Amino acid sequence: MTDVLIAGSGPTGLTLACDLARRGIAVRVVEQREAPHRESRGKGLRCSSLKVFEELGIAERVRATGRTGLVLRKYFDGDHVSDTPGDDDGLLIGQWQIEEALRDRLAELGVRVEYGARLAAIRQDAAGVEAELADGRVIRAGYLAGCDGGSSTTRKLLGIPFEGHTAQEEAMVLGDVRAPGLSREFWHQWFTAEGGGILLCPMPGTDSFQLQAVPETDERGTARPPSLEGFQRLFDRYARMPGIRLADPTWLSSWRINVRVAARIREGRVFLAGDAAHVHPIAGGLGMNTGIEDAAALGRALAAVLTGGAGAEVLEAYAAERLAVAAAVVADTAQRYERVVEAVRTPGRGTEAGRDRDPYELAPEPEPEPEAEQRPEP
Repeated sequence: MTDVLIAGSGPTGLTLACDLARRGIAVRVVEQREAPHRESRGKGLRCSSLKVFEELGIAERVRATGRTGLVLRKYFDGDHVSDTPGDDDGLLIGQWQIEEALRDRLAELGVRVEYGARLAAIRQDAAGVEAELADGRVIRAGYLAGCDGGSSTTRKLLGIPFEGHTAQEEAMVLGDVRAPGLSREFWHQWFTAEGGGILLCPMPGTDSFQLQAVPETDERGTARPPSLEGFQRLFDRYARMPGIRLADPTWLSSWRINVRVAARIREGRVFLAGDAAHVHPIAGGLGMNTGIEDAAALGRALAAVLTGGAGAEVLEAYAAERLAVAAAVVADTAQRYERVVEAVRTPGRGTEAGRDRDPYELAPEPEPEPEAEQRPEP
């Protein structure tokens, strides 16, 4: 029997696995995917996550791959109008690169992700949890952590409501593409007076850009599925740079506003963390980072019980603490998203409106020019 079984090998699950393994706690990680992905997805680490990674021993690895201070270059109706300094406190890095660093660290600790392993049933008693996999195998563990994303199988098997709302219409298409000839020194952000736009962010350690754009719609007003051809049409419409041809898509996706929090994140010996527990708008880059913080908090709680002799009240405290954090993050990101949507209609504004500190809003009012001395006419 293992001490802790973790379902899901994204940043949340891998952070938790590394944290427990470095404390000498027996852990297994199961993942329903057949292999790791190489998609940029969540692309920014905040200071809080880097502090967690310092404790895990991978902060220098991710810093060596990532980038700070990338300038946001803003265009409006096709014209370059301003450049905004990037955020030096965080780190730009692809999610797949974060996961790779975590997997490498986990392997150093003697644990490897078990791929092609999908949960099919969960049973628990006073002594532990039995997780039955789709292939019939049964894993016995002291505790189970569901870190398996917004469509969490763990949450569904437990019958925990995912309370909130999901927008009917897609708000964005995303992907990883190459854009030969486009400068990689900037995060390019093209917006228009009607609020549409496209963004291309150069991903460190690769020759690709992460693309974000408003969806194309068909004659009925329905969003078209993401495609390279669609990305090119959007780029031509908003960027108006005929010499740039997008190429080699390695990720195509779409996103809609999804604001939900699990009704509870502890069910006996089973816990939820990360997107399995809460999903919210992307503004501010809080999603992946909140999941990493969930993992750090859950790791401390489980270690206190498994190695420190603490009682179950520590586990209940985790649930209460992180549910409160999730509710606050949901409210915060909704406000950030609205700020960004409103800001991009103004020339020179962009995604910085979703930061903790918007440099435009914090800029001091200019001092009034001194009035010219009035002299009598000669």
